Amino acid sequence: MLRILGLALLLVFSAPVRAAEVTVAVAANFTAPMQEIARSFEQDTGHKAVLAFGSTGTFYAQVRNGAPFHVLLAADEETPLRLQQEGLGVAGSRFTYASGALVLWSRQPGLIDGKGEVLRGGGFQRIAIANPKLAPYGRAATETLEQLGLAAALRPKIVQGENIAQAYQFVATGNAQLGFVALSQVMAEGRMAQGSGWVVPTGLHAPIRQDALLLAKGKDNAAAHALLAYLKGDKANTLMRSFGYAP
Repeated sequence: MLRILGLALLLVFSAPVRAAEVTVAVAANFTAPMQEIARSFEQDTGHKAVLAFGSTGTFYAQVRNGAPFHVLLAADEETPLRLQQEGLGVAGSRFTYASGALVLWSRQPGLIDGKGEVLRGGGFQRIAIANPKLAPYGRAATETLEQLGLAAALRPKIVQGENIAQAYQFVATGNAQLGFVALSQVMAEGRMAQGSGWVVPTGLHAPIRQDALLLAKGKDNAAAHALLAYLKGDKANTLMRSFGYAP
């Protein structure tokens, strides 16, 4: 009898953890690294991350209106804090998963110099930024122009995307000759993939700290808890660094 009981306990404790699915709202700037992390996460844990990409401001409104997200990976600190304070996030679950970098980028090689002096030269028709009211990278771009004393002069040339992904598309398609985008959008294998760019010094804008939050709908979701733990691990951090983030 004891032998049978011992065998039963062995089977229980050696059984694999049941795979689950987590729905994740991901800030648009974090698209490329999160796609890589999600693949690695599924291989390592068996859990599947279903990803939705967009602006942090839009996700805030969607979560408040009952969107079925389990985890938010925001582009700022303020939005996760606000959701937690409003009872839509799990207390104690919020942490900074990455610090982002802003880059002035053009798909044209040689257009942008190493100090961003092209902004003063004015040899371009349009410059793209993300909506500063919705996107932290857009806010950082606006702060940069103000610090450089160029906000008023360049205002007529600004084209605004709803989020950082749209701002990047304006530049990538040539609708804007240059623009402020997330460094992660133009990085591949640890270097700038194409074109020319100037990584904006952090002293020209507030730090872009990106916080994660376990949302109320994910409180009892095993995959949501596993994903947040995974984001703190070495493998995820290595992937983030390859895209220009400081974990």
